Amino acid sequence: MDKSVPDKNYKYTNALINESSPYLLQHAHNPVNWNSWNDEILSKAKNENKLLLISIGYSACHWCHVMEKESFEDEEVASLMNEHFICIKVDREERPDVDLIYMNAVQLLTRGGGWPLNCFALPDGKPFWGGTYFRKQDWIELLKKITLLYKERKSDLIDQAETITNAIKDDEIISKNKVSESINKNHLKAFYKSFKQLFDSENGGSKGAPKFPMPVNSLFLLRYYYLTKDKDILTHLELTLTKMAHGGIYDQIGGGFSRYSTDVYWKVPHFEKMLYDNAQLVSLYAEAFQLTKNELYKSVISETLEFINNELTSKEGLFFSSLDADSENEEGKYYVWTQQEIENILGKNSKIFCDFFQVDSFGLWEEEKNILLRNCSEKKFAADNYIDIEEFKILLKQSKAELLNTRNNRVKPALDDKILTSWNALMLKGYIDAYLALKEILYLQKALKNANAILELLIKPDGGLYHCFKNKKSSINGFLEDYCFVIDAFINLYQATFDEKWLTEATKLVEYTITHFYADNKHLFYFTSDEANDIIARKTEVFDNVVPSSNAVMAINLYHLGLILNEDKYLEIVNKMLNNIFEELLTHPTMYAKWGILLLSKAFPFYTVAISGKNALAIANDINKHYIPQKILAGSSKQSNINLFLNKFVENETIIYVCSEDNCKLPVKEVEKAIEQLIY
Repeated sequence: MDKSVPDKNYKYTNALINESSPYLLQHAHNPVNWNSWNDEILSKAKNENKLLLISIGYSACHWCHVMEKESFEDEEVASLMNEHFICIKVDREERPDVDLIYMNAVQLLTRGGGWPLNCFALPDGKPFWGGTYFRKQDWIELLKKITLLYKERKSDLIDQAETITNAIKDDEIISKNKVSESINKNHLKAFYKSFKQLFDSENGGSKGAPKFPMPVNSLFLLRYYYLTKDKDILTHLELTLTKMAHGGIYDQIGGGFSRYSTDVYWKVPHFEKMLYDNAQLVSLYAEAFQLTKNELYKSVISETLEFINNELTSKEGLFFSSLDADSENEEGKYYVWTQQEIENILGKNSKIFCDFFQVDSFGLWEEEKNILLRNCSEKKFAADNYIDIEEFKILLKQSKAELLNTRNNRVKPALDDKILTSWNALMLKGYIDAYLALKEILYLQKALKNANAILELLIKPDGGLYHCFKNKKSSINGFLEDYCFVIDAFINLYQATFDEKWLTEATKLVEYTITHFYADNKHLFYFTSDEANDIIARKTEVFDNVVPSSNAVMAINLYHLGLILNEDKYLEIVNKMLNNIFEELLTHPTMYAKWGILLLSKAFPFYTVAISGKNALAIANDINKHYIPQKILAGSSKQSNINLFLNKFVENETIIYVCSEDNCKLPVKEVEKAIEQLIY
C-alpha cells in the first residue's frame, strides 16, 4: 500500500504515516497535521513564519497516550493547532538529542520535566515556553494564549526565546578546570555519605515514591562495599534487590521488570517494560550473584533473559525497545488477575499460590484486580506452611506456567519494535555479565549474535554508528550514548572471549568518537557528533539518568582500553575528564554514580590482569568465579601484537601477570595465587 495515499479506514491521515517509529505511527491518524523532525519541515516553518509546536514522547508512555486521546484526537483542539502552528511529533528514543534540548528548555522554564513533553518554539527552533501533560481545556487555553501573544507581543516571545536558548547553550554546569585534583579514599567516603542519607531502610532503594530501580546507583554501592566491607551497604543492597524481585515491579509470571513503582513498596508498577531497564538490571543482579551466590538473583537473571528472548528479540538477534503499559486501552490489564481467575485456572493449587503471591488485601490493586507480589523466600514460605520445599517449587513452576499460558492468550501490550543501538549494547552487556556470572553458554551465544548484528547492520560506511534500525533499514546518525555503550559492550565481550576482534572494533569506535565528539575546550564529549546541523545547540551529558552518563561511560572505556593497549593518549583524556567533573560530582554525588565507579578505580588499586598461554581463557573463567570488580582482563593463547603481551608468551606455559598503574606483581601460574594478588 502507498503510504502517501490516505487510508479510507481512517478519517484523517497525516505525514507521520511515512515514518517507521511506532510512537509516531500511533499519531498518524490524528486530525493534527503532525510532521516528523526533519530539515524540510523546519525550513517550512521559517518560510511561513509559523511557530513550532514540538511534542515529544515515546511508545510506552502512558500519559502520552492519555494526552493523545484527550487532545490530539479531538477535532476542536486539532483545528487550533493546525491553524496557528507547525506541529512536530518527536520520538524521544529516536531523537534523544532533540529531547535533550527541549527538556532542558522546559526544566529551565518550569523546574520540572517529563513526558509527554510539549514545547513551543520560534520558527527557527528556539524555545520560549513548554510543559508536560496538559488537560484538554488547559491545552486549549494555552494554545489560544500563545497564538495571541505571537500576534500582539511577538518581540517579547523573541526575547524570551533568545534568553532560553542562550541559557540552554550556557547550561553546561561543567567548565574547563585547569587545577589538578588528587583523588583519595576520603573523597569516596563523602561521596557515599550522600547515597546513605537517601536509603529506605524498610523497603530498599531511595526514600519516597515513585521508586525507580536506578541500577547504576546500586552498582556503585556494590563495588564500594567490595572495597570497604561496610556491612550497612550490603544490607541495603540485599534489601533493595530482594524487595524489587519480590515486588509487583517484577513480573512474577513472565519475568522482567517494569519501569518503576508508583508507591514505596515496589507494589504497583508503571507497567511498561523497557529494554534499557531490564538490560541494566540483569547486569546488576549478575554482579550481585557473583558476590553473594543468592539463588533469588540467579532466578531473576534467567527469568528476565527468558522474557527478553520471548518478547524483545528480533530474528537478527537484535533487541526491540519496549512493551507498552496499556492493553485494550487499560493500564496493566495484561498483567493483573482476579482471585476467581486464578482459582479457575489452578484449581486445588490456587490456595497455596494465592497465599504465596499475596492475592489478598495487600495484593489487591483496584476493581478486584490483584498484582502478584511476595513477601518472603520460597524456602521460608514452604517451612512456615509445612510443605516440602522441592514439592513447593514444582507446584510453583507448574502454576506459573499455567497462568502464563492463559496470559499469552490475552491481548498483549503494544510492542515498540524499533531497534536502538545504545539500548542493544546495554542488553548485549547484560548477556555477557549473565554468562560470566552463571556460565550459561547460551547467554554468550546470544551476546555474540547481537554483537555481530551490530557490526553488520548498524555501522555506517564511514565507520561510525547508526542510532536506529527498523524495517531492515538503518537510520539516524549515532549519538554519544550509542558509541559509549557499544564500546563498553565490545570491551566486555573481549574479556569474555579473548577474541581480539572485539578489542579492535572497540578501538576503532573510540578513535571515531574522539574525532567527531570530543570537545578539547571542554575536556568532555558532546552528545551529538560534529555532523549535527538540525539542532540549536550541542550538549554535553554528564549526569546519570535512567541510563548512565554517556561521558562517564566513555571515560571508563578510555581508562580500560588505555590500560589494555598501553595507550597514554586515552589515559590522559580520562584524567582531564575526571578532573573537570570532579568538583561537581562531589557536590551532587547521587547524580554521578557512574563517575563514582571511575573514582573507585582511581582511589583504590585497580588491576590489569594479563593471561598469556594456551589455557588463558580457562584461567580467566576461573578468576571470574570470584567477584573482583577492580580489574580488567586481557588474554592471549598465542603471540599477540598488543603491547601488554610483549615478551610475555612462553610456549607450553600459561602465566598470569597482575599489574596496577604503577607496579606489577610477580608472575604466577596458579589461579589461587593470582586471586591472592587481586583480593582486597
